[in-house]
Amino acid sequence: MPLAFLLVVELGLRVAGYGYPTSFFRPLKIGGQDYLVENDKFGWRFFPPSVARAPAPVRMPARKAPGTFRVFVLGESAALGDPRPAYGFSRYLEVLLNERFRTGRIEVVNLGVTAINAHAIREIARECAGLAGDAWVVYMGNNEYYGPFGAGTVFGPQAPSLAPVRARLALQSTRLGQLLAAGAAKWRGTPTTLTNWTGLRMFEGQEIPPDDPRRAVVHQNFARNAEAIVRAGVNAGARVILSSVAVNLRDCAPFASRHAGTVTESARTEWERLYQTAVQTLEGGDPQTALTNLALAVSRSPEYAEAQFRLAELELAGGQGQSAGKRFALARDCDAMPFRADSAINRVLRELAERWAGRGVEWLDAAAELGQGQAGGVPGAESFFEHVHFTFNGNYRLARRVAEVLKPTVEKVLGAPAGTSWASQARCERLLGLTDWNRAAVIESVLYRVLEPPYTAQLRAGYRWLALREQWREMRERMIPSAQIEARAVYEAAIQCAPEDHRLHENFAEFLEATGDPAAAAEEWTKVRDLIPHHLSGWYHAGRLLAATGKRLEARASLERALALRPDLVEAEVELAGIDMAEDKLDSALQRCDRALARRPDEPRLHVRRADILARLKRRDDAIASLREAIRVRPSHWEARYLLGVELAMDNQIPQAEAEFAEVVRLRPDHLLARVNLGTALARQLRFDEAEAQFNEALKLDPLNQRALQSLEAIKSLRERAAAARPQ
Repeated sequence: MPLAFLLVVELGLRVAGYGYPTSFFRPLKIGGQDYLVENDKFGWRFFPPSVARAPAPVRMPARKAPGTFRVFVLGESAALGDPRPAYGFSRYLEVLLNERFRTGRIEVVNLGVTAINAHAIREIARECAGLAGDAWVVYMGNNEYYGPFGAGTVFGPQAPSLAPVRARLALQSTRLGQLLAAGAAKWRGTPTTLTNWTGLRMFEGQEIPPDDPRRAVVHQNFARNAEAIVRAGVNAGARVILSSVAVNLRDCAPFASRHAGTVTESARTEWERLYQTAVQTLEGGDPQTALTNLALAVSRSPEYAEAQFRLAELELAGGQGQSAGKRFALARDCDAMPFRADSAINRVLRELAERWAGRGVEWLDAAAELGQGQAGGVPGAESFFEHVHFTFNGNYRLARRVAEVLKPTVEKVLGAPAGTSWASQARCERLLGLTDWNRAAVIESVLYRVLEPPYTAQLRAGYRWLALREQWREMRERMIPSAQIEARAVYEAAIQCAPEDHRLHENFAEFLEATGDPAAAAEEWTKVRDLIPHHLSGWYHAGRLLAATGKRLEARASLERALALRPDLVEAEVELAGIDMAEDKLDSALQRCDRALARRPDEPRLHVRRADILARLKRRDDAIASLREAIRVRPSHWEARYLLGVELAMDNQIPQAEAEFAEVVRLRPDHLLARVNLGTALARQLRFDEAEAQFNEALKLDPLNQRALQSLEAIKSLRERAAAARPQ
């Protein structure tokens, strides 16, 4: 009877619509066909809903068609393809296999989700077991320490044992369990303070020293979850490719360094003196003495990650590649903020593959693969944008290796391959619709990312940012009008080959918007909306661009639909506020911004939009305060700085305006108006040489810019008059 009562309560809650579905997939008809798509609430069991990462769009036929080889990719953000899933390794993999095997169809389904870890991947794997996957590619391990139930997580209990974790997840898969969890949270009176996803910044203060006993708990939980994932794949009859996790060792310094707990205070003081002497010697141009001192410092406190990293750099520069490679790995393992999979995680994966060898599991050493051709076998910036996320080259190389491992399995299903070689990286990128316009957008997003903590606290952070900015600048220089014709042809040819690939339409839309054709971009986003109508992206971006082209009625409907799909989509609220402003409904616009800010107080774009509305309402002081708040929550937000600079210049606060414009130019070297305004601010302070340099840079961006030309003439005239006025 108690069981019957619980079942009645569960059914009653479901009928009443209480709670949320917890599966990864949900069924949906699109164009009369049955598909499985992602459940955007899948992450709610693992994260507070306010910061839960939704899966990327998935559109998989509910029944696998004959002659199809289906591959599931399971993992976290690196497996997903962050910072742009359209160019992740799974996308390259699909192109490589389809180009090589033309007798059938290769279907690669990427199930990676940002910020999850093996606790969540195990749940996804259990669903995949019944979905006719021919092969599983498992690439996971970067989020074990900071993901759900990790030692440094901010999403819930830290490093609990596995039994209560699984019991909790099982309970929360029921509506009754969700009700009890909500009631318990309310009774405790400790609701989460997390209101917005802020990336790695969320984990500031959550350091995990290398000798922290919670690390062992993480390893144990990871080992058992990984085994469950592999077993599910093998029992489902799939070929399981289990990969080591490659990370940036050479060009990513540790995020934090700590001594072991056994090092006494007096020993730490002496060690710090020795370490600083070594650093000063190195900066003074004496690497050999620095090497000696660093080696001594490392011998006294081997757990201090930054010292290991500096010593590894010196060894690599001195030709000691093998020793440097081991030391770079040790620096990663000792990182007190372990955002990268360490040696222990990879050891668990390798041992698991060895135990299951011959039973449908194959080992792929991605870490060794990406280290090939590098000094000491140490991967770096050629393969990674920052700590773990792949560059285009890194994604292609990993995909190529996965394809080689999968080839015999695909042959058993689809027969012999049509060709004798794999498609080149350039060929893959044409079929993926990847041009300099998309590359530049990806690099730009990474530039903003690494301007935030904890990246900014890393050793060599400035060098990394400059290197990325140089890549971005080179791409921008190639993005000339004559190159647009060829680029457009790339997108059109790719879409002709795969018209139902929503990622290709997204890529084309990005290009069209960047080249000044928002109406055509809106059409492409409308096609995305039709292909994945369950996902907000097509509705939101189509609405945003329709508003930009003056089609406010259609834009409002599209944006409202995006909000219906995702009620916390503050970006849609911002766009709707913009439509309200265009229709002179300023009070409504301000209410939308305030409502959005209540959800995401740390979102700078909301403060900028609010400042715009306040300025229109003649509340200029409040507008300036909103701009300052935007900069406070994100110092790298160039738009807020530019607008604040304009306001300060209007108030005749020229030095303060100069500082804001200078920061905009640093963040966005191609910002024409910032360069012109910076030059004007410098000229008004009679700093003519500096002003002239800014106006000349502006003319490189726009040779016909009248303000820059007139300002240069004015400076020239002032100099001539000053020279004429001098005593002869």
